Amino acid sequence: MPRTSRTWTLDSIPDQSGRLALVTGANSGIGQVTAQALARRGAHVVLACRSPQRGQAALVRLLARAPGAHAEVRLLDLADLASIRAFADGWDHDRLDLLVNNAGVAMVPFARTADGFESQFGINHLGTFALTGLMLPHLLASPDPRVVTVSSEGQRFARFDPDNLNAERRYSAMYAYLQSKRANLYFATELQRRADTAGLRLRSTAVAPGLTRSNVLTGGANGNRGRLYGALTRLLLRVAFRPTPEGAKTSLYAATVPDLPGGAYVVPDGLLQLRGEPVLRTGERAIRDTDTAHRLWELSEELTGVRFRPLTPEGQERALTHG
Repeated sequence: MPRTSRTWTLDSIPDQSGRLALVTGANSGIGQVTAQALARRGAHVVLACRSPQRGQAALVRLLARAPGAHAEVRLLDLADLASIRAFADGWDHDRLDLLVNNAGVAMVPFARTADGFESQFGINHLGTFALTGLMLPHLLASPDPRVVTVSSEGQRFARFDPDNLNAERRYSAMYAYLQSKRANLYFATELQRRADTAGLRLRSTAVAPGLTRSNVLTGGANGNRGRLYGALTRLLLRVAFRPTPEGAKTSLYAATVPDLPGGAYVVPDGLLQLRGEPVLRTGERAIRDTDTAHRLWELSEELTGVRFRPLTPEGQERALTHG
């Protein structure tokens, strides 16, 4: 397949009729655009949102932009393993074709999740890891399952320290964010390697959106950082960041291009991956760092208590028989 298409737009998305998609953090930003675009092309979309009010408002907006679309809201808080388990236990569809791991927080003040994890590591990586593992049986019930995990172009600048993932020694909001986004890329590529080893028909990809306008820097925990922070950040978003639909392109490209290979990393093709059209990037050092990815996977299983049963030796035969 070509590395990129400079004419690729949201209108290039192929028909998604009959496909069942789950998008986390679908009430705003890139997640909202992703959910709307998939629904407009015929997918049944589940909007997984932490707030019932914001989730319902997002559903109303989606249906206004895509009349007759099939969509629903379900509650999910990636900062709470109990919420993630309840969400997975309550899944009553017969399968899941597409999981878009979009939800996350960025450069927030220090806080702990309900389970005691540093919030950026806990939400961005551990919550994503746990949700994917618990939804894996539903994904494997699909004839063509796909997982898209949103990383960040900034992960290239992270100094990944496996001994300080949970702010054991110190906390820097920027450092913790970039490290959590590197963890997203490690997770996506390791998931593909394990699926390949198990002989499972699963495609796992990671994406970087580029500089994109969203409320991730101004909402949630960042909403309490004062008027000056809010004003300066909103000005920066307006001047330097591109419109949200542009940032959603890599997610939608990874989610819908038919012949996209598993293990792909999709980024904008411009300078420093900050803007541009979707392109496959194969030279990322994190993609080749299998030792760190393996170590992170084992740590994540230990911290969350979630094991990807179909990817373990004892679960592979059952998954291949019943998946």
